[in-house]
Amino acid sequence: MSVAETNLPSDEEAIAATKLWLERAVIGLNLCPFAREVHDKKQIRYVVSSATHPEELLEELMREMEVLAETPSEKIDTTLLIHPQVLTDFLDCNDFLEVVEEALEDMELDGILQVASMHPQYQFADTQPDDIENYTSRAPYPTLQLLREASIVKVVATYPEAEQIFDNNIATLRRLGHEGWDALGLAAVQTDKNVK
Repeated sequence: MSVAETNLPSDEEAIAATKLWLERAVIGLNLCPFAREVHDKKQIRYVVSSATHPEELLEELMREMEVLAETPSEKIDTTLLIHPQVLTDFLDCNDFLEVVEEALEDMELDGILQVASMHPQYQFADTQPDDIENYTSRAPYPTLQLLREASIVKVVATYPEAEQIFDNNIATLRRLGHEGWDALGLAAVQTDKNVK
């Protein structure tokens, strides 16, 4: 067994770390006002990918898109596809989203599903790697979120000033600072993932 393999989380560890991040950061800091409801109703599907190459991840992602599209939203409203062994570099992960868009079109699911990305190295354009605002999308492991467009439209309609969420999140993280982020108890989860 290689050093990289011994550093890999088990599926249970990856899901537990992702849930902790969701509860303490995403919901706890209200970074996504829509997350609490689907979390509380247990409508989030957590899947850990064993893919080690982007092609394998794409195949798994396409299967998960089919599952989500064919399952009633009351059972699964969103899917988090956690992929600890592939696209561990943020720029590679970001580039992969273009392939994902093509897959959505090929499967005729564009306009029905969307895919977003969270990553331990997430970085907005024109920021430095350690700028606190990048932490708004820093999941413990590289993660693709599959979302239903209908659900997005529905919650945005009920949320006043949805367009302000991004700016509010940056303001929240800047008030919190690195010390406040570290106090969430997620740092240990987010540091040990230099698997290439």
